[in-house]
Amino acid sequence: MDGSVWTYALPMTTRFRGITVREGMLLSGPAGWGEFCPFTEYDDHEAVAWLAAAREAAEDGWPAPVRERVPVNCTVPAVGPEHAQRIVRASGCSTAKVKVAERGRPAAEDEERVAAVRDALGPAGLVRVDANGGWSADEAVTAIGRLTAAAGGLEYVEQPCAAVEDLARVRRAVDVPIAADESIRRAEDPMRVVRAGAADVVVLKVSPLGGVRRALRIAEECGLPVVVSSAVESSVGLAAGLALAGALPELRHACGLGTVSLLADDVVAAADRLVPVGGTLPVPRRAPEPAHRDAVAAPAERADWWRARHDRIRGLLERA
Repeated sequence: MDGSVWTYALPMTTRFRGITVREGMLLSGPAGWGEFCPFTEYDDHEAVAWLAAAREAAEDGWPAPVRERVPVNCTVPAVGPEHAQRIVRASGCSTAKVKVAERGRPAAEDEERVAAVRDALGPAGLVRVDANGGWSADEAVTAIGRLTAAAGGLEYVEQPCAAVEDLARVRRAVDVPIAADESIRRAEDPMRVVRAGAADVVVLKVSPLGGVRRALRIAEECGLPVVVSSAVESSVGLAAGLALAGALPELRHACGLGTVSLLADDVVAAADRLVPVGGTLPVPRRAPEPAHRDAVAAPAERADWWRARHDRIRGLLERA
């Protein structure tokens, strides 16, 4: 494959979203580099927005920012309490997002993890939890009460249930704010969450929403506080999330963009990795340049798979 499109495979520091290797493609154009990395279980229709976002970054660039730096949270996977504390302390962040409701894991583990994170952050830090739609409405109400006690207070709970109706029901039943993620980025109608009164906060991710400009339009239409989060991209894709956070008129919460620590390597040089300093990240004008390609190149059979996927999705995008 020529130098303008290439495929990477990055090992992860811990299992996250059921994967241990993050794969994707990088595309170059007149405005710089973009990243195309829909998760492998996503179908072609859902992947179209991801390619649109990559092409926006490579061909059009991003809107001008209104801030120079963005506060970020650290992300704590479903790990043991000691490991959770190490992640928080190494991050330098004052806000932590803790993964909970992992299938097959006891609820007590979530409480131990959240309590350990609170201990590492101290009383002034903010703890938010993300269930990825893993609870029923009744389970969510019970779990939120227990996790709130374990954390000594939660900033918000992200996507406690999969269904919008259940989100609305939980929001009415608890005092903790509810954030919607999958109900925005994987929905045919993102505004349904707002009409249902199902969320206090919306979580926006550039790649699944089709680019920075489309995400800005959704943020404006929603009229709710926004948290910009990553889809576990490399530093190239993460830069688009920072561009969105940098362009939002208002940013009340730390963003979920401190995720390169989940990757054992990156597609850019070490000096260009988007690693938080003092709990913040700079807003780039374009994505950092890829480097040491051979070291992170995907195996030949995976590169072939990604090329075929890209070509199918490009056809769908160009016919849209």
